[in-house]
Amino acid sequence: MKNLIIILGVYTLVMSCSSDKGGDKRTQLDKLKKQEVEISEKIKTLEKEIAAESKTSENIKERMVAVTTLEMKPFKHYVEIQGRVDATENINVSPKMAGLVTKINVKEGDEVHTGTVLAEMDDQVVKQSIEEVKNALSLATTLFEKQKNLWDQKIGSEVQFLTAKNQKESLEKKLATLDEQLDMSRIKAPFGGTVDLVSLRVGQGAMPGLPSIRVVNLSKLKAKADVAEAYASKVKVGNDVVVVFPDLNKEIKATISFVGTVIDPLNRTFTVEVKLDGNVPDYHPNMIAVLKIIDYKRDSSFVVPINVVQNSEEGKYLFLAVKENGKTVAKKQMVSVGLSYNGETEITNGLSSSDQIITTGFQDLNNGELLKF
Repeated sequence: MKNLIIILGVYTLVMSCSSDKGGDKRTQLDKLKKQEVEISEKIKTLEKEIAAESKTSENIKERMVAVTTLEMKPFKHYVEIQGRVDATENINVSPKMAGLVTKINVKEGDEVHTGTVLAEMDDQVVKQSIEEVKNALSLATTLFEKQKNLWDQKIGSEVQFLTAKNQKESLEKKLATLDEQLDMSRIKAPFGGTVDLVSLRVGQGAMPGLPSIRVVNLSKLKAKADVAEAYASKVKVGNDVVVVFPDLNKEIKATISFVGTVIDPLNRTFTVEVKLDGNVPDYHPNMIAVLKIIDYKRDSSFVVPINVVQNSEEGKYLFLAVKENGKTVAKKQMVSVGLSYNGETEITNGLSSSDQIITTGFQDLNNGELLKF
C-alpha cells in the first residue's frame, strides 16, 4: 500500500511537470512541495493503521495458562508461638538451715527417690543436745513413774505429781524439736527423679534459699509458651495443637492442658501448657518447642493459593477460565477472602464448585482474553 502511494505521487509529479512545462518554475515548485506534504501525511496515516492492525492481531493470540478445578476441603488456621520444654517437677533443692557441708551422697546423673538424703551438714552440736535431752528425759520419766505410783496410792501431793508430769512432757517436746533440727541438717529429694546438677562441695557453707542440688523428674514434661492477649477468647483447654521441635525435626499432635487466667501486665500475654510423653528420651527441659494452636477451622471451604488473589481499587479478585462462544477466555472474578495460612487463603464469597482457577499465567492477564492450557 505504501509503495502504491509513492508511485502515484511520482506519477502525479511527472504529469504535473509535463502539463506545466511552459509555466513558471516557482509555481511548479510550490505545487510539488504541497503534494509532498500531502503524500507524507497519507504515509503516516497508513503506517498507524497498519500498526494498529498488527497490534490487534497480536492481542487475539491465546495466552498460555494453567488452571485448577475448585473443590471444597478443610481449612485450618494456626497461631504459631515459640515456647520451650519444661519439667513439672524441676527444682534446685536448698538446705533448710545454714551449716557446713560434711557429706555429699549423690552425683550428676544419679536416680533418686522421694526422701533420699542428697547431702548432709554439720550436726554435731544438735546430736550432743539430743543426747543431753535423752538423759534428762530418762531421769524425768523415772521420777514421773515413781510419783505416779505414789499418787495412785494417794501418797504425796498432787503438785508433786503434776510437776513430774510436766517435766517429762517438756523434755519429750524438746527432744522432738531437736530431732527436727537434726533432720533439717540433711538435704533430701522432694520427689523422685534424676540429679541434674550438684553445686555443693564438702566443706562449703550452705544457706537456705541458695541452690545446691538440682533434681528433675523427666517423666513429667510439658511444652510451655506465652500467647498474646488478642487470642484469649480463642485459646481454650482442650484445643488441638501441633508441637514442633525444630532441633529434633519432629512434630506431634496434642491438646492444650492448661490456659492461664491472668494476663501479664508487662508483655500482655498469658501462659498455655501442653503435656508431653515423659517416655520420650529426646525431650529435655528448656528445649525450643513451637506451638501451633488451631484458633479457626472449617470442615469444608473454598481454598486457593494465596498468590492468585490480586488487589484492585474495587477489591480483591482472581481469574477464572470460562467458556464463551466455544472459546476459553479469562474472567475477572471479585471475591471475599477470609484467613490465610501456609500459602493458602480461604474464599468466603464469590466462587462456586467446579470453577477453574487460573493458577499460572494470571499475571498481566486481561478480562476476556483467549486462553490456552
